[in-house]
Amino acid sequence: VQLQASGGGLVQPGGSLRLSCTASGRTFSGHGMGWFRQSSGKERQFVAAITWRGGVTFYADSLKGRFLISRDIAENTMYLQMNNMEFEDTAIYSCAAGEGPWGPDLTPSATWGQGTLVTVSS
Repeated sequence: VQLQASGGGLVQPGGSLRLSCTASGRTFSGHGMGWFRQSSGKERQFVAAITWRGGVTFYADSLKGRFLISRDIAENTMYLQMNNMEFEDTAIYSCAAGEGPWGPDLTPSATWGQGTLVTVSS
């Protein structure tokens, strides 16, 4: 499966942005998909993940309440709705799809897509 992330761009503080990650090549049937981000000079950070069949969601504690992950099984696509964005949200956001595990400080067994740049700036 190949992953294509999109939706990044420039947004002002307090604004919203929605990222998409579409799996192609075959119908995705793995355990789940997740979003990660990496800011300049920092390590990759877990953002959120969702199990594909059950739709169970996992979030980085610091992002709960502002970010919302969802998926459309028919479209083979995962989304990340980012609200009330902050300067610290500036990063390259990448998606991964596979067997997990999902969560902070965990490295999933997954296929990775290329990142999409999100810049929060006034």
